[in-house]
Amino acid sequence: MKFSHDFQLLLFAFHSKNQLTVAIMEFVFDAWYVAGWSRNFRHELVPQTILEQNLVFFRQSDDKLVALEDRCPHRLLPLSKGNLVGDNVECGYHGMTFDGNGKCVRIPAQDNLPPSAYVDTYPVEERHGIVWVWMGIKEKADPNLIFNMDEFKDASWHKHLGDALHIEAHYLNVAENLVDPAHVSFVHPTTLGSAASQDVPVEVSTTDDPIAAWRWIRNAPPVGFFQKFGSFSGNVDRWHYYYLHLPSTAVIDFGSAASDLQLKEDERHKGLRIFAIHFVTPVTRDYTIDHWMHMRNAAVGNDDASKQIDDLFRIAFEEDKEILEAIHKEEQRQQTRAPIRIAIDRAPLVYRKRIKDLVNLGSQQR
Repeated sequence: MKFSHDFQLLLFAFHSKNQLTVAIMEFVFDAWYVAGWSRNFRHELVPQTILEQNLVFFRQSDDKLVALEDRCPHRLLPLSKGNLVGDNVECGYHGMTFDGNGKCVRIPAQDNLPPSAYVDTYPVEERHGIVWVWMGIKEKADPNLIFNMDEFKDASWHKHLGDALHIEAHYLNVAENLVDPAHVSFVHPTTLGSAASQDVPVEVSTTDDPIAAWRWIRNAPPVGFFQKFGSFSGNVDRWHYYYLHLPSTAVIDFGSAASDLQLKEDERHKGLRIFAIHFVTPVTRDYTIDHWMHMRNAAVGNDDASKQIDDLFRIAFEEDKEILEAIHKEEQRQQTRAPIRIAIDRAPLVYRKRIKDLVNLGSQQR
């Protein structure tokens, strides 16, 4: 059967709109997401895709960082394909120019600047060298909602911004992996875990935000990470506390202490303690960026220690990436039955339920 050209276009438009609607229904828009580290944004056009929305970032001459819709309202060419002229963005197609507020300030050979000649803007905040962008309704962009930890301002903790891990997987799979201590024994047997933890039960708290999951492994050899970063001569007690803040920021509090100290759960500060922080940013339904950093209560001010930890983390996170991308591929294939759920899935299941509720709430308000 053949269709007219107009009908084919209609079908394409319906399909595209439907696909976009499906995608939007999967994301929490009214939230702050990490776009990257401040050091990566200069006086140049930097395109980013977040929640399937294309943005372009640039610094103005006063060092203020702005984010605009990366699409000229004329012929839809991405503005990132154009030029930064002073503090304005010039479209690379016909020269329409927009300021940092999204207002059109120039149309070549035309004095009239119609009100419809504008691009959307996105609220941006910078904290502790981290760039946050609000993707939802602008009036709800409260900077007080930006993720924070007291240790960010504590001089006894070393803060170090790491890398951006690019993962071809859905962000929900990436995020729920970060509230799942049970996988560490199997995915990271030479870095963050070992066989000693395989049968240690995971405790979970789903009452509040963040969702938490944790366990202690007592009187066991130090894992590979603490064999290389640490000076333990015997067995240790080690812990993994996973905190998942909605919609997709995770803090993993892990560390070790000599077993003869017999630390209590609220005495983790007496051991070698590290916070691995993951800012999970959905790019598309099939692509996620995990911006990760760490804070530690040891080797403060030691850049060599930071490099050593980065190297260890890169090994471990590549192990996660391999697993998550393989799962994502399988999810795209036809399935004859739903995946089963077991006891360790309690925290991830609650997380997905809360995300679904936030998505539904957001869809009613959009």
